[in-house]
Amino acid sequence: MLAERSFRLGQFTLSSGGTSDYYIDCRLTTLDADGALLTGQVVFDEIGKRGWNADAIGGLTMGADPMVVATSVISAQRGKPIHGFLVRKAEKTHGTAQRIEGFRAKPARVVIVDDVCTTGASTIQAIEAAREYGFEIVGVLCLVERQEAGGRANVEQAANPVPFIALFTANDVRAEHMKRGAPQILAVSAKCDLCDRPAVTNSPGNRCEVHRR
Repeated sequence: MLAERSFRLGQFTLSSGGTSDYYIDCRLTTLDADGALLTGQVVFDEIGKRGWNADAIGGLTMGADPMVVATSVISAQRGKPIHGFLVRKAEKTHGTAQRIEGFRAKPARVVIVDDVCTTGASTIQAIEAAREYGFEIVGVLCLVERQEAGGRANVEQAANPVPFIALFTANDVRAEHMKRGAPQILAVSAKCDLCDRPAVTNSPGNRCEVHRR
């Protein structure tokens, strides 16, 4: 599903400010009904396999949000509840002015999750916020690791001494995408070879929605 739904080829600007010839939007998978189910199952199973014995799972909004909810639901179905919490990018300026939303009990063993790790900045923000709040982090997990921009080293340094696990790498997803012969979707700035409409595929050639057929 990540290869078919979430992976796109083209020219993209990343949140880090860098550019890339591909983009992975995990939310097209994790917010899909079937994808959410699978995401929850694979994350829950990995937590169990690692023996992390977590009380809760959480991460920086919004990439982590669907992963957190899906895993919590699956954990309840399996009879081993893992509660969910979300980390705001900044403390809200009204109400209780808290940064951690959802599960807030202490002491607690927690797992930090993220959908994609590039530089690791969002994962590190969640790690720092969780520790500042008083949670004990027992593991850090991302759905897809891009294997660039020093992301793994950055997260491992912030997470130390707990492990950082990637369920898939960008190379895994890209290889599956190419093997399946999925359409190579371009950034909307590309134009069709036959007209001036935005291209939606480059196989064969740059084609718009009208001329792709």
